[in-house]
Amino acid sequence: MTKSVVLTESTSLFAVQQWRAGELQVVQDCLAEETPVAMVYNGVSHAVMLATAQDLEDFALGFALSEGIVQHASEMYAIEIVLQEKGIELHCRIANEQFMQLKERRRTLAGKTGCGLCGAENLAQAMRYPAVLNNPASFSSASIARALAALSSHQVMQQRTGATHASAYVLADGSISLVREDVGRHNALDKLLGALALSTLKDRAMDRSGFVITTSRASFEMVQKVASAGLSMLVAVSAPTGLAVRVAEQCGLTLLGFARDHRFVVYSHGDKILQ
Repeated sequence: MTKSVVLTESTSLFAVQQWRAGELQVVQDCLAEETPVAMVYNGVSHAVMLATAQDLEDFALGFALSEGIVQHASEMYAIEIVLQEKGIELHCRIANEQFMQLKERRRTLAGKTGCGLCGAENLAQAMRYPAVLNNPASFSSASIARALAALSSHQVMQQRTGATHASAYVLADGSISLVREDVGRHNALDKLLGALALSTLKDRAMDRSGFVITTSRASFEMVQKVASAGLSMLVAVSAPTGLAVRVAEQCGLTLLGFARDHRFVVYSHGDKILQ
């Protein structure tokens, strides 16, 4: 095999052998890249994630929000992308109050990983249950079907590599407003939530009338992130976990699974789905 040729920070071309029509053929294959991305707050490294190196400002803000490091986008003062030999550092300058709280949380914390729970120092820190939602938004089944039908056309990296997840923000009429992709499903969702939060700084009010689609399963962390952002529905193309369903029921989030074509399964708060 020949050495890979880097196209961008997020994809690479490889010469591979493909078996087709009874013979081996040498073809070019586009692969998604996993890059170590370190989250650094006020000069202190907090976490290293394996992620797709695009939409990194969105990733930095979305991760900080979903992890409770900051409560609002305005508390993130600056984000600097620093390229290193072995990866990327996202240098985030946050409000002093939030930084002091982060330092208190990290006193005995060596580091965190991309699973969302592995680096937590105790159960209370790991299982941060979202508050009960106060979002009356409801959605038609036709809007859900429209978004699902259109999603694949927005997944540019998936079309090239076949290796990335996507999270999409969908307006009430079913039109897709934003899409973020990553090799990690949590990362894709953090990027999406970060992009939505950045729009808050411009418009002063985050649009919470839409819903989120994820191309993955719906785990506890995915429910936690969507509910913590104040959004009222998560649609997953695969299955949820039992804990995800219980938490969604408790906090008022509508959770759909196995959402494909014109089918889906309602796991919690089906009253938000209009015929």
